[in-house]
Amino acid sequence: MKTDCTHCIYISDAAAKLAGCDLQLLSDNHIVVGFKKGDSIIKQGTYSTNVIFLRKGLVKIHITGPYSEQIVKLAKPPTYLGLPTTVGDKINQYSITALEDTEVCFIDMGTFKDLLKSNDEFAFEIIRSLCRYEIDSFRRCANRIQKQTRGNLAEVLLDMSKNIFSSDRFTIPLSQAEIGNLIDTSRESVSRMLSEFEKDGIIRMQGKHLEIINKRSLELISQNG
Repeated sequence: MKTDCTHCIYISDAAAKLAGCDLQLLSDNHIVVGFKKGDSIIKQGTYSTNVIFLRKGLVKIHITGPYSEQIVKLAKPPTYLGLPTTVGDKINQYSITALEDTEVCFIDMGTFKDLLKSNDEFAFEIIRSLCRYEIDSFRRCANRIQKQTRGNLAEVLLDMSKNIFSSDRFTIPLSQAEIGNLIDTSRESVSRMLSEFEKDGIIRMQGKHLEIINKRSLELISQNG
């Protein structure tokens, strides 16, 4: 599906720096594709042929290592997906899967690179997004290694509340097994800790619907690991 970037409400910070011919060039060289929950958007090990921009929905980024699959993070719009691979390599280094009905823009690689070369403000915003991604990756790596499982689970719930859903009430988009994968523990440990959080009056759960009742306590658990 073709869309007009000049009137798009999902436009990225980088694309917002474009005007006139540059914005029209971007508009003419992309398509919008919809994905259902569970659909694969990018597969690890395949060729990276387009720049991908997440405009609607929610996705998980995951990588398959020597022994198992590891969920790296969740991503919500508006954001570019797989830029380090797109710009720095020809092969996708991880997979991306839709966690709900999702729409992405597939942008022609050559067009994207031409815009990077010709528009300083566009290029600067892309660099900023890559820097934020790297800083976030370092933080997540350090926390995962240094914190205990209870602290990592608290951080995941706070991250969902603040950065994914912007609410203390939300539906957890992952299974307990996937949460365990995200924080390097078992499904049983996740289930037990969620029950403990609920018993302590920190959260309230009904199925996958969760409400954070005592955010300060959850923050202390996250901070203290």
